[in-house]
Amino acid sequence: MLLGFDDRLFRLIGMPVVAMVIPLLFFRDIIHDAESYWGKVPFSFIHTVVTWQGVRAIFIHLSRKFPDWKDWKKRMKWIIGSVILYTGSVCTMVTLVAGIFSIQLDPALVPSPISAYGASYMMVLALGAVYESIRFFQLWKTTAMEKEHLERAHLASQLEGLRNQVNPHFLFNSLNTLTYLIPEAPEKAVRFVQQLSKVYRYVLESREDQVIPLQTELDFLKSYIFLLRERFGDNLQVEISRVDRKNTAIVPLTLQMLFENAIKHNVISTHKPLKIEVFMENGHLIVRNNLQKKNQVMDSTGVGLQNIRDRYRMLTDQEIEVIASQQYFTVILPDIQIQQEAAVEKV
Repeated sequence: MLLGFDDRLFRLIGMPVVAMVIPLLFFRDIIHDAESYWGKVPFSFIHTVVTWQGVRAIFIHLSRKFPDWKDWKKRMKWIIGSVILYTGSVCTMVTLVAGIFSIQLDPALVPSPISAYGASYMMVLALGAVYESIRFFQLWKTTAMEKEHLERAHLASQLEGLRNQVNPHFLFNSLNTLTYLIPEAPEKAVRFVQQLSKVYRYVLESREDQVIPLQTELDFLKSYIFLLRERFGDNLQVEISRVDRKNTAIVPLTLQMLFENAIKHNVISTHKPLKIEVFMENGHLIVRNNLQKKNQVMDSTGVGLQNIRDRYRMLTDQEIEVIASQQYFTVILPDIQIQQEAAVEKV
């Protein structure tokens, strides 16, 4: 883990290969035939193994001592200093041993110091590049994964906070509606409470879901519209049509909150009925109401449309589009796909 990968196979294959390549690259001036070449390979192998294992141990030790990114300068200074001293010492000793035990004790077969040290440091440079590159990549990959995990946790926390805003907001508006009904129509108030329990059950059950099938939201909306019609009667007109797209999802309670927003900000009366339309166009779900603003409205709780924007922003790169003209207030919701069918009925 300190190196960034399991290097056993790399060493098993790499050491013999490097040991055979070094004489061909750096000692060609003292290699005249196959016999002189194979005579150098054992010393080259010893040199490679001792240098490789020692440098590897230095890398492991310093990776353990300086594991953080912020310590990379200290780590590199220690690596460079330690590797230069160690490699120089190993090269000196191996060169002396090779000179003593050289075939036929011929000084001409002993590598020059420049060739020996050059071969040693080139090998170390190549090894360092491999180990550091792999370690750097693994650290980057781990850091990226940790960052992604933290971002997801942060988004989940934000989303949970937004979900928690929906329940009290919904209950507050429902209780206001019930307050209007109790003195005016007690029987309607009883039916309202019965339907409210069904609606609020859906609110509680769907609050843990990031998205739900559009069909499920529309089924809930039917119950919610029943509650609204108990209060407003024919002064509120709802039309749901052309909503036949399959495999479409929606953020829970989006339609309910858009209906609340329309009712909150617009006049609803016999002479000025409020008409809310829900339909699909160009693959987007559209909620539109005729615009007839109230002169005075209750203070906003800050949930409403911004809550919907924030929840969609956490799930898709597509933005909610809001268009306010002189005649209509229109909200265009992004398209979210799910792998299941959703048959949509008209209300």
